[in-house]
Amino acid sequence: MPYQIDVNNFGRTLLYFRQMNRLILFFLVLLFPPFSWGQQASFFSNSDSLSRNRLIGSVSLVGGTWISGTLALSQIWYSDFQKTSFHTFDDSREWLQMDKVGHIYTAAHLSEANYRLFKWTGLSDRKSVLLGSGIGFGFQTTLEFLDGKNADWGFSWYDMAANGLGTGLFLSQQLVWGEQRFVMKFTSHLTEYAAVRPNVLGSTLPERLLKDYNGQSYWLSFSPKKFTDKWPLPSWICFSFGYSVNEKLSGSLDYYVTNDRIYQASRQYLFSLDLDTRELPIKRKWLRAILRPLHYVKIPFPTLILDKNGVSGQLLYF
Repeated sequence: MPYQIDVNNFGRTLLYFRQMNRLILFFLVLLFPPFSWGQQASFFSNSDSLSRNRLIGSVSLVGGTWISGTLALSQIWYSDFQKTSFHTFDDSREWLQMDKVGHIYTAAHLSEANYRLFKWTGLSDRKSVLLGSGIGFGFQTTLEFLDGKNADWGFSWYDMAANGLGTGLFLSQQLVWGEQRFVMKFTSHLTEYAAVRPNVLGSTLPERLLKDYNGQSYWLSFSPKKFTDKWPLPSWICFSFGYSVNEKLSGSLDYYVTNDRIYQASRQYLFSLDLDTRELPIKRKWLRAILRPLHYVKIPFPTLILDKNGVSGQLLYF
């Protein structure tokens, strides 16, 4: 059936995004502004010195998005759930930690997006790094406090730790190397398990891509060329290590029983090649701008898969 959004169901639609990461909407807003695309025109280039107008505009953008996003989620998203007094929640064993890796992924890229925004204003690199990291981590902390008053879950110290790891991944690399040599990426594909528990893993295409952890994979890509000039291959060819799960149909249990089958959850460790689209020898700026978002998505390549059944391979892994 076609995927439809109506006003009465908008809160439920937002909830789909929570399964991938609660920050995805905010992340997308800051990921695709023109000034993150590089040197296309003078306005879109980083300022050589601090621009007061750019700084005021950037602070207003971030502040407005932060406040409006928090209010919208509080009124539309969290209103669908029973509220209670602030409390903590131990979700460390949920979904074999796939959701925690999602927090790391979003924290790293959200920090980078804010960093690029403030570099555009002419702030120094160090100030932009610290400001971008603080905003990324701070926004996620705001949502954790909203979780803390929700009866269905609560404030998670494990989510906070994952947020800190993601922020630290960006912060440490930028301070040490002045660039992101290890980049987290994401892929998602459809699996057969959503049909077993469509209410949990999704019934429509967007739901399944965002809610079914069995089809999601998080990757850490890097190019050896970034570490040694002796590496014979170009810097845009990367190695990529991934993590996913299989037969995971319940958040807290590692098994799920139906009338004709027992599903036993397991972890999957992946190894593949990848492309760093930032390093491709492309001179046309408009094409580089179009390809930039692919920097956050793993390019399909032949992949080795290590799980409880041993080692297997897949010609093209999405």
